[in-house]
Amino acid sequence: MESMEQLYETHAQTVYRYLYSITQNADLSEELTQETFCQAMKTIHQFRGECKLSVWLCQIAKRAWYRELNRNKKKPVVSLDELEIPLPSGRNPEKDVLRNEEKLAMFRMLHQLDAKTKEVMYLRLSGELSFAEIGDIVGQSENWARVTFYRGKQKMTRGRSEWSQD
Repeated sequence: MESMEQLYETHAQTVYRYLYSITQNADLSEELTQETFCQAMKTIHQFRGECKLSVWLCQIAKRAWYRELNRNKKKPVVSLDELEIPLPSGRNPEKDVLRNEEKLAMFRMLHQLDAKTKEVMYLRLSGELSFAEIGDIVGQSENWARVTFYRGKQKMTRGRSEWSQD
């Protein structure tokens, strides 16, 4: 077994990218990556070698993300009136709104996909993971990840008409 330092150097980027793909928050992803490796140090004796180490670490990361979600449910919600959001200089609010609408439309289409395809699409688009890494995370082959991603893109380009027929 590698030392924890080697383990971190080898797998930290993969874990971080995986977390970023599901959180869309760089700071939170970094924090959860650290938490993942702390948890891995405590439980490394439980690793049975039935999967790749990176897959095991991503499972720990996913559980850390779920814990974070549960913690946030318990925090009080701040009203929008209490927030002051300054506009950065040089930004074009109209372009930002259009860009956000395009993103929303894309995420609405992604949301219509089946769970496995949706996960592959998120990991590839948001996490910028390779197909081999995606295959490892979801317990499938690299080729399966490629085909699933391709079919997901095809469904999204055909539009909602296909989903209404399913």
